[in-house]
Amino acid sequence: MEVLKIATAGSVDDGKSTLIGRLLYDTNSLTTDKLEAIEKSSRKKGFDYLDFSLATDGLIAEREQGITIDVAHIYFSTKKKSYIIADTPGHVEYTRNMVTGASTSQVSIILIDARKGVIEQTYRHFFINNLLRIKEVVVAVNKMDMVNYSQSVFDEIVADFKQMQTKSEFKDQNITFIPVSALWGENIAEKSDAMSWYDGETVLSHLENIKTEDFNEISQARFSVQTVIRPKSEKYHDFRGYAGKITGDSLKVGDKVTVLPSLTGSTIKEIYFFNKNYNEAPAGSSVTITLESEINVARGDMLVKFDELPEQTKILNATICWMDGKALLPGNKYVLQHNTNSVLAKIDKIDTNISTDFSGTIQASSLKLNEIGHVSIKLSKAIYIDKYKQNKENGRFILIDNQTNTTAGVGFIN
Repeated sequence: MEVLKIATAGSVDDGKSTLIGRLLYDTNSLTTDKLEAIEKSSRKKGFDYLDFSLATDGLIAEREQGITIDVAHIYFSTKKKSYIIADTPGHVEYTRNMVTGASTSQVSIILIDARKGVIEQTYRHFFINNLLRIKEVVVAVNKMDMVNYSQSVFDEIVADFKQMQTKSEFKDQNITFIPVSALWGENIAEKSDAMSWYDGETVLSHLENIKTEDFNEISQARFSVQTVIRPKSEKYHDFRGYAGKITGDSLKVGDKVTVLPSLTGSTIKEIYFFNKNYNEAPAGSSVTITLESEINVARGDMLVKFDELPEQTKILNATICWMDGKALLPGNKYVLQHNTNSVLAKIDKIDTNISTDFSGTIQASSLKLNEIGHVSIKLSKAIYIDKYKQNKENGRFILIDNQTNTTAGVGFIN
């Protein structure tokens, strides 16, 4: 069954948690005890409706304030697909959470309150979607019941959003606008009679019709070795396999490959997935590969096709979202984790701070918590990279504070 990964974003009280809760309810994905708890809490609050936001806001502080603070992953299924929703907070102080939640998503749902329209936070949410190059964006204009289901209000918001879209450099996006009332379930899973002027899909039907294969970005094949498999059994005494994930393009038996960084060459002998072997494995597959030659391959190495070598460099120019309370400064040292490879890194220069409202960049000498900027980094040894826009997996990295072992920042190679 296909799995679709979705990130949500919305400002305070836009109804994001309610929309997700409604999706769970309409797909019969809420457990009986969870539904009973929602009913009990709604009655206690004096509501004449079910407060579906309680289905996702798991922290006490979230329930008390009616806001989303942490990233929560919600799972549900229909007959067609399985879904993973990263419910991310939309506030400026939680930009790092939004980037984290959306970094592995294929689809983004941006909520807009019909009463407020496109606001500053909408710009930030859309900017992060573009930074992460999310191709499929659903703009759910929520709380249409609060504006008397006005088509003119919806059309004005659509026009404002499209105007914002012209400022983006990432043009390869499919943006779908859907007027909804998450509270009453209108245009979520069922069409709304109150908005007969809208002839598009509901949120759920739109998600159902998205084809996950459309998100495969065909580029050059990359296989980062996660671990070396040497079974301690007589039957597989001579077996030596390399487990990892294929990105960019498929690999198949017979492909001539180069092992990086040693630059030794070999040919793919077998491809295994669990106990079955295959002639070819597509991008996105986590597999075990064996080679014809007895060569040295270790965790952190990368297998690529012999004529598709990535760039080798000790200097990175990247866009970084800073996630640490301690500011990023020139001269700071970190451990850079790139795929399965770890290297020591030193911040050479902070070039600019990027405004998330598409207004441009400003000169900067540091990056503070939740800020995004262009940074130059020097590495202790060379790594093999692609630009993020060419290969997401091989074009991103994280910076780890080697004193606290916390993830201090996430970077996207320019």
